Amino acid sequence: MTELLIIADPSLMAERQGWLDTLGQERRLAAKTLDAYERDTRQFLAFLTGHVGGPAGLDDVATLRPADLRAFLAARRRDGTGARSLGRNLAGIRSFLRHLEKKGLANAAGAAAIRSPKQPRSLPKPLTDTQALDVVSDEMQMHDEPWVAARNAAVLTLLYGCGLRIAEALDLTPDDFAGGGETLRVTGKGGKTRIVPLLAVVRDAAEKYRNLCPHHLPANAPLFRGVRGGKLQPAIIQRAMQTMRGALGLPESATPHVLRHSFATHLLAGGGDLRTIQELLGHASLSTTQVYTGIDTTRLLDVYDRTHPRA
Repeated sequence: MTELLIIADPSLMAERQGWLDTLGQERRLAAKTLDAYERDTRQFLAFLTGHVGGPAGLDDVATLRPADLRAFLAARRRDGTGARSLGRNLAGIRSFLRHLEKKGLANAAGAAAIRSPKQPRSLPKPLTDTQALDVVSDEMQMHDEPWVAARNAAVLTLLYGCGLRIAEALDLTPDDFAGGGETLRVTGKGGKTRIVPLLAVVRDAAEKYRNLCPHHLPANAPLFRGVRGGKLQPAIIQRAMQTMRGALGLPESATPHVLRHSFATHLLAGGGDLRTIQELLGHASLSTTQVYTGIDTTRLLDVYDRTHPRA
C-alpha cells in the first residue's frame, strides 16, 4: 500500500478502497478476482500519475478521456501484457469508474466507449475418455501411503466425475456429501452454491478415502487433509498429476483442471445440452460454456478428415 499512497491522492485512494470493499462484501467476488482488480487499478493509478504529472486525484479521474485510457493500454502492451490481461485491466477500471459515477464523482462513458482488446481464441485440451479414467484410477496414484493414494484418487475423481474446480473440491466438507448419497453441495466462485449429481463411483472414492484417513474429519471442516492433518493444498494434487503425466505419457496440458474440461467435453459429446452443463459447472454465463462446442466440432472434423474416403 505504500506505493499507492505515493502515487495517488488520499481522497481517490479512499474511494478506491470503498469500491474494493463493496466488491468483496456486497458482490462477494472471489479473493483472486479482488486481488486482480486491486492490482489493475494500482497499475492504472501509477500510469495516471505519470500521465498528468503529479499524484492522481478525483479531478483527474473525472476528466478522463478515451485517449487517456488508450494510452494506458498501449503502455501496458509495450510492457508485454497480453490481450487477456489487458481486457481484465479495462474491466477493472470500468468497474471502478462506474462506482465513482454512481456517486457523481466521474463519468464512465469514456471507458465504456473503448473496445476491449480482441481475445485470442484458445480451446481447452481435454483428455480422452481412456486417459481420464486412467488418471482417476486407484492403481495410478503413486504413493506408498494407501490413504494418500486414496485421497488423491478421490480428489481427481471429483474433478472428472462432477466437473469441480480444484479449489471447490478441496473446500468440500463431509456435510457437503449429506444429500442421501445422490447429490453433492458445491460452493463455487463468489460463494455461490450449486447441487450436482453424485455418481456412485465418486461417492465410493470419497468413502474409501474417509475410511483410510488417519485424521479426525469433523462434519463441517475440510474433508481432504495433508499428511500433517491440515487442509490439503492444490500444489499437492498438481504434483501428483505431474507424476502421472510422465507415467501415462500425457501432454503438458494435462493438469488437474483439464479434468473439469474433460468432464464438460465428454458430456457434450454424449448428447448433454449446454444449459445443463452450464449449471453443473457453475458458469455464470452460457457464453463461457459454449467454448466446449468448439472442442466437439474440432474433434468431429478431425475424425472426418482421418476417416472419410474423399477427405
